[in-house]
Amino acid sequence: MTLSPTGSPTDEAQSFLDAHPRVEAIDISLADLHGIGRGKMIRRHELAGLFREGRGMPASLFAQDIEGNDVAGAIATQDDGGGDSLCWPVAGTLGRQPNGRGLVLLQMFGPDGAPVPHDPRGAMMAQIARARGMGFQPMGALELEFYLLDAAGGPARAPMGGRRMSSTNCMSVDELDEMSPFFDAVYAAAASFDLPLETLISEYAQGQFELTLRYRDLARAADDIVLAKQILRSTARRFGMRACFMPKPFAGRSGSGMHLHLSLTDPCQGTNLFADKDGVTSDLMLQAIGGVRGAMAETMLVLGPTLNSWRRLEGAIYSPAANSWGYDDRNVALRIPGGSPASRHFEHRVAGVDANPYLVAAVILGTALDGLETRADPGPEASAEGAPSLPQSWAEAIAAFAASDRMRRILGPDLQIALAAIKRHECARVADHVTDIEWQLYADL
Repeated sequence: MTLSPTGSPTDEAQSFLDAHPRVEAIDISLADLHGIGRGKMIRRHELAGLFREGRGMPASLFAQDIEGNDVAGAIATQDDGGGDSLCWPVAGTLGRQPNGRGLVLLQMFGPDGAPVPHDPRGAMMAQIARARGMGFQPMGALELEFYLLDAAGGPARAPMGGRRMSSTNCMSVDELDEMSPFFDAVYAAAASFDLPLETLISEYAQGQFELTLRYRDLARAADDIVLAKQILRSTARRFGMRACFMPKPFAGRSGSGMHLHLSLTDPCQGTNLFADKDGVTSDLMLQAIGGVRGAMAETMLVLGPTLNSWRRLEGAIYSPAANSWGYDDRNVALRIPGGSPASRHFEHRVAGVDANPYLVAAVILGTALDGLETRADPGPEASAEGAPSLPQSWAEAIAAFAASDRMRRILGPDLQIALAAIKRHECARVADHVTDIEWQLYADL
């Protein structure tokens, strides 16, 4: 039986409890505007009630800065007096964590049963519903790049042999073997969530790795990233390590991105509508790329939400900051990978690993659908010509996002205003901080 507006069946809770008789507590987690999990730890006997009745939490969670402090400009978009709204489990996201507790993701709904307008997952689901109304089923996958560090912030030591990850070792299979006890534990935890972690790569810097995830329904693909990051963090703690999702934790080393692969299928036949036709790229996919390119400047705050995001985009290896597209070219923002013509899709390569996957999915899908509605021209290949220039800084990105009618329509006015207010607050706080390099360069002037 299903009572939840997310479609989560009530028997999912009992099936989990039967399969895990020793689990005594479950983390219930709502992704805020930063993608940070906010929620509660409930006891075993409370889980069935969550699935039957939901659980109250304040929508003010979506008006908090990255440290959990309320931001006045974001709170002003809410009129519920600080009361609770009902959160419901997201179907298929209940599993057992490496820490021995359960975990389930949530989405928030108002008293009328409609998604709370500030919830980023709700914004994504609205664009997925829009796509379905146009006759499309969005499909996707997100790649996850990250660093494994020790407690002091340096490269981690391998569980096998204790060697510090001190050289680049890009695509080294020996390095993967040295780290295998950690990743074996990650894969084991992922299996509990039916989380389709696939290829593992030693990436382009000391202690940097990439995990790819299976291509599937876009909503599940975004949920997959939220779950994968939580599993990686929890497992890393138990190995004396820290999973770092900063996009540019070290100057002079490779940044960490979160590339989104996207296509549209026929919801009845399941066929890929972006597939090549007689050896020619689909007009539908080119129009989608045109829509994404035309709005990229306005989406950059979602793709690069922190000051550290912009460090990754400033001089980056394989981290495109130009509004460009091309075939199988990792230097462009929007890449059409090679491979089977039947599985053709595009890869959006701009978002940093710090971005909220729900908001990333919402704005990329939303602007792609705009491109289909207007039959947008993608412009010349491997060029930013014909598209608006991109913001050159975090502050410019905040201003472009806040002024965007497209973002207001795609994300809703409350979410847009709240996110812009939070990021202005964060930007001002960072600007007010005197850095060590300023002391080094200017203290003796």
